Amino acid sequence: MKKKILFIQPTPYDSNRNLIKKKKLYFVGLALPLLAALTPSDWEVEICLETIEEVPFTTDAEVIAISSMGHAVIRSIDIAKEFKRRGKIVLLGGYMVSLMPDEAKKYCDSVVIGDAEDVWQEVLKDAESGTLKPFYKKELEKLEYPTPRYDLLLKKPIGDFLPVQAGRGCPNTCSFCSVYCLYKTKYYRRPISEVMRDINYIKTLGFKKFLLLDDNILSDKDYLKELCCEIKKLNMNWLSQCSIEIGKDKEILKLVADSGCIVLSFGLESISQDSLNSMNKTWARVEEYGNLLSNVRNAGIDISTEMVVGADGDTLESILATSKFIEDNKIVVPRFYILTPIPGTQFNYEMKKQNRICNEDIYSYNGAEAVHIPKNMTPLELTEAYWNLYCDVFSLRSILKRTIFHKAFIKKPSKYLFYLGVNLYYKYQIKNKITPNII
Repeated sequence: MKKKILFIQPTPYDSNRNLIKKKKLYFVGLALPLLAALTPSDWEVEICLETIEEVPFTTDAEVIAISSMGHAVIRSIDIAKEFKRRGKIVLLGGYMVSLMPDEAKKYCDSVVIGDAEDVWQEVLKDAESGTLKPFYKKELEKLEYPTPRYDLLLKKPIGDFLPVQAGRGCPNTCSFCSVYCLYKTKYYRRPISEVMRDINYIKTLGFKKFLLLDDNILSDKDYLKELCCEIKKLNMNWLSQCSIEIGKDKEILKLVADSGCIVLSFGLESISQDSLNSMNKTWARVEEYGNLLSNVRNAGIDISTEMVVGADGDTLESILATSKFIEDNKIVVPRFYILTPIPGTQFNYEMKKQNRICNEDIYSYNGAEAVHIPKNMTPLELTEAYWNLYCDVFSLRSILKRTIFHKAFIKKPSKYLFYLGVNLYYKYQIKNKITPNII
C-alpha cells in the first residue's frame, strides 16, 4: 500500500476571520506541483487549493505539507494545529515560516526553511522512519528540477494559464522584502532548456498562456533575450513580474512583447522618493516612473502594480496623490498594502530598534492595518488613508478610465472587459474590507 501525502495551499482570512473563497483560482502557486514532482513514486500525492476547495481534514494521508505565503500564514498555522490534533505528521514550509521558523515549529513536526528541493527526499525518508528533524535547510547550488505535476491541477477550477519558473532570488536589497531576507542578493537561473520543456508541456495540456515566475528576470538581460527568442516560437501569451527598469531598454521591451508578453507587474512601492530611499530602493527613481510606464504601454504590454503605503517619506497627501498616479498611468490592475514589519525582515529589525512597532501580535498582521508608527501620521490615520486610497482607485470613474476608456480598448475589447471584471471584483472586495490579492 502506498504512503500518502497531502499538500495544502491555504487561503487568507478576511478582516472578520472568514476564509476568502473563490469559484475560480487564476494564479496557481508552483511550490506544491513542484514538490509533488520531487516526491518518490511510492507515495500517493494529493493537492488542496483552499481558495477553491475545502480542506479534507478527514484525509487518510499520513503526512500533511502546508505552504505559507503572505498573510495566509495565519491560516497555515490554524490548519497545522488541527492536523496535529488529529495525529498527523505536519510539515510547514514557504516564505513566511522560513522568516520565523522557531515560531512556526510550535505548530508542526518539522519546518522546511527556504528552498525545499535539495532536502525534500530526506524529509520524506525521515517522516517514513519516524526520525524527523525539527528543521531542514540547505542552500541551493543550482536551480534545476523536473516538470511540476501540473496534472494534479487540471480537474480543479483554475484559470487559463499555469506557472513556469525561470529564476529565483533577487540582487536588490529592499528592506521590507522577504526575497532579500531569504536569498541575500543571490539570483538563480534555470536552464532555458528546462524552462522551455515546462512551457511546451503546458501547451500540450491545451493552455495558450502561462505565468513566468521570476523575482527579477531583468537582472540577466542576455538570459532574458535568449528565453524570449525561444518563447516566440511557441505562439503563446505570457505574464510576469519585472523591475520597472525594463522601461529603459526598448530593445528588450520589443523582444518581450514580440514573444507574447501581454502583462507585466511592477513593484513600484511608492510615489515618494524619500519612501523608496528609506526602503533601500534608491535605484528606483520616482521622476522616471511615468516615462518608463509609458514605454511599457507603448510596447503593447499592459501594466499591473503593487505599492505600499506607510514608509517614512509618505504623507497623507502623497498617499491621496497615488490615486491620480494610477489613473494617469493607465494601470489596469493596481494593488496596495500597508508597509508591515514582517518578522525576519530588515524593516522589522529597524522598527524594533526604533521602538516603532505598536502591535506585537504577529498573527494580526494582514497588510491592511498599520502595526508600526509612521513618521508623518498616526497608525490609525495610515489605516484610514489606505482604505480611502483603495476606495478612490476602485471608484467606478477610475475603473472605467483605466479599462473601458483605455486607448487600446478598441483593438482588444475582450481583454479590457476582462480587466473591467477584475476591477469590479476588487471593488466588491474593498467594499467588504478585503484586501485584493493575487490568489
